[in-house]
Amino acid sequence: MKRISYLAAFILVFFLSANLANATGNRSAFTEYEINLVQDLHMGKQVKAVWQLSYSKNETPVTVVKRKTIDGTEYLVQSEYFAVCYSSTPTGFGAKAAKGAWCAVPKKINRAVINQQELARQEILTPAKVDDETALGLIASYLPDLINKGYTHLLN
Repeated sequence: MKRISYLAAFILVFFLSANLANATGNRSAFTEYEINLVQDLHMGKQVKAVWQLSYSKNETPVTVVKRKTIDGTEYLVQSEYFAVCYSSTPTGFGAKAAKGAWCAVPKKINRAVINQQELARQEILTPAKVDDETALGLIASYLPDLINKGYTHLLN
């Protein structure tokens, strides 16, 4: 009888730890994503396209806004809790902090969510300009690494 209760306790602990690991936003959960173009938006001359990026069907998607600038193309990636920019310029494609005028997230919250060292590492992801499809794929692949470990649940 004692052996059965130990086995039951072991199984219970195993399932609880598996659920807790899933709730922490384990980075392996970000290998699958879905990107959908948002149709019929009239957001001005600078906004060229808007997509929604989802890592999970249960959570609010992240919005990606494409803007043309003098330097090239900017992809503003934002949610309720963070905003970051990916740029495609003649010098390459990479991440940088979002411009203050484009960012609706308070700076203090954004800095808490975004990993500043990773943002610096992602400054140049590729040395060439990229098209929208490649840019969105790179954003979806590298964005989870930009989010500090305590906040990865915001993506899934």
